[in-house]
Amino acid sequence: MPRIPDNEIERLKNEVSVERLVEASGVELKKAGKDWLGRCPFHDDAEASLVVTPTKNLWHCFGCQIGGGPIDWVMKSRGVSFRHAVELLKADPSLAASAVAPGAIKRTTVRALPAPVAFDADDQALLNQTIDYYHQRLRATTEAAAYLKARGLAHPELVATFKLGVADRTLGLRLPEKTRKAGADIRARLQKIGLIRESGHEHFNGSLVIPVFDPNGPTHGNVVEVYGRKVRDDLRPGTPKHLYLPGPHAGVFNRAALIASREIILAESLIDALTFWCAGYRNVTAAYGVEGFTDELLAAFKTHGTTRVLIAY
Repeated sequence: MPRIPDNEIERLKNEVSVERLVEASGVELKKAGKDWLGRCPFHDDAEASLVVTPTKNLWHCFGCQIGGGPIDWVMKSRGVSFRHAVELLKADPSLAASAVAPGAIKRTTVRALPAPVAFDADDQALLNQTIDYYHQRLRATTEAAAYLKARGLAHPELVATFKLGVADRTLGLRLPEKTRKAGADIRARLQKIGLIRESGHEHFNGSLVIPVFDPNGPTHGNVVEVYGRKVRDDLRPGTPKHLYLPGPHAGVFNRAALIASREIILAESLIDALTFWCAGYRNVTAAYGVEGFTDELLAAFKTHGTTRVLIAY
């Protein structure tokens, strides 16, 4: 699973003002030397037990015996996970700074982050929209970028050309909770498509995502197949590093190459095909593994007049 980079966490700890978050939560703060004091919203507080120290960007409640930085405040005040709090602060600190009613904070079931998919979209549009979201996340996920660089795939045009993405476990943070009807419905549909498993986890969690499009191409075509490659190798034994959508393989990767050239390099995997592409060999496509050459790919060779296939397994 792609983890949140340490430098991103440190940036939020340093740049997001705890004082502003606390005030936006409805706590009235009064100056007390270098600190600010206020009544803690997390318990019945009559003595102003909450201390905010702007010079350290920290807060602490002497009544609850809890405290921390801006991320900790959002986790406690919104009742969300660490990752959810980080995503809220990254998207817009104002989303994280909402009023807090006095007393124990319950885990929220209302999402503040906007959903990246339309709940009334058909299955194909839903798949396309999810791949669009993964594509956006790649540009914001340094671990995925580091993986591309380590594989020799740090090409300035590669990500946009093939609409590469990453599943970084943030999709679920933008969908209604499964306990709500809208959340249960959209998750059931994503499960039907193959993007969410029966367990509720995203199928491609922690993976670089490479979509395959229909004959109209990546700009205007629909997604018909998705390949995922885990970006981390320190996984539990038995965890598969290579994933596809459930069901038979579909689509022809980089069909534009077949249209442009009569001589085609056939790589074993999509990652290998991307490597050829970055090295300047644009006339490349891929099978879905050693035993993954499909009838659809053979038909595409015939349709586009391919005269020579260089097998690079």
